[in-house]
Amino acid sequence: MTATPHPHLTHVATLVAHPDHPFIEDAHAARVAALLPDVGAPDWLAPGVAVDLHFAGEGIEPRGVAEAARLAIAPAQIDVIVQPRAHRRKTLFLADMDSTMIGQECIDELAAEVGLRERVAAITERAMRGEIDFEPALRERVGLLKGLPEAVVADVIARRVTLTGGGATLLKVMRRHGAYTALVSGGFTAFTGVIAQRLGFHEHRSNRLDVVDGRFAGTVAEPILGQQAKLDALRELRARLNVDPRAVMAVGDGANDLAMIGEAGLGVAFHAKPAVAAAAAARIDWSDLTALLYAQGYRASDVGAA
Repeated sequence: MTATPHPHLTHVATLVAHPDHPFIEDAHAARVAALLPDVGAPDWLAPGVAVDLHFAGEGIEPRGVAEAARLAIAPAQIDVIVQPRAHRRKTLFLADMDSTMIGQECIDELAAEVGLRERVAAITERAMRGEIDFEPALRERVGLLKGLPEAVVADVIARRVTLTGGGATLLKVMRRHGAYTALVSGGFTAFTGVIAQRLGFHEHRSNRLDVVDGRFAGTVAEPILGQQAKLDALRELRARLNVDPRAVMAVGDGANDLAMIGEAGLGVAFHAKPAVAAAAAARIDWSDLTALLYAQGYRASDVGAA
């Protein structure tokens, strides 16, 4: 059992590698420790995969410290999350779906069924980068799906959709420790319902495609769940569950996740678009979703037992 860090060590820097490539060494931890004020001894959460460095960080800017740490260990593919120790263990978790909890953008996969994948994917990319507004971009893309049989969704999920590594473990561990979890997506209920159940989310929120006679009508039900709706969902759940704002974690990859990520106690950009990665308090570029467990101080014994 590792001793509790001294109270004056107010912050923690966590180094995380992909669990398939457990190559973090003492030398990596030492390079980062050299940047930190009054740092404690390394606390290995998982050998080669994750290590904590507790330090006296009053007055520091966590994002800047994390960036300096990444530069110190470059080009090693190691993520660094820097945060206050208080409320590190989260009790409310909100996640984007497309390109976060799953590896695809569902609307692009639907468009592939009508031969329009490249056209729709180009619009999706621009919207996720924040180059165009999400709501009109969604309406435009949905319009291109008009006439597609609703039944194709099940086939697309079966053939094209893959779960992001570590996602099921992340949900199991957080739920086991009492966290409430919500999948909040700008995608569609036909997908989020299946993915939320498969991963173990308590609830899901997303957009609804209009259907007429078993085929997509080319429209989406209003109001569209976009950036503001994701933020509203976080605030609503936080109030309903009486969760301290610092005990909320949100993760996403696109521009429509920015407000939700910014409001969370720990907002995480996961393999994100450049503007999102630059704005988020924390970023995961290399690891899978188990990095979000190590960021909360969970250990290999917790992760392996999921």
